[in-house]
Amino acid sequence: MTDIVLDDAVWADVEEGTEALLQEWQVAVGDKVESGDVLGVAELVKTTHEILAPAAGTVARLAVAADDTFGRGVVLAVLEA
Repeated sequence: MTDIVLDDAVWADVEEGTEALLQEWQVAVGDKVESGDVLGVAELVKTTHEILAPAAGTVARLAVAADDTFGRGVVLAVLEA
């Protein structure tokens, strides 16, 4: 299983406690994806960021719903090989 999180680099200059908004998922549970595929889009401090698959696999779980907010390090989705 591979946890999907928003890359730490996008949080670099963000004030502690700030949350991002998960705008949309572009995949569903059960979808097969390849490394680098766009899984969804999040907004952090008025900037959108693509959520990318770090490896090939199948989407096992979407842990954060579209239109929900989340903090740094939160698992957004899970891939299984």
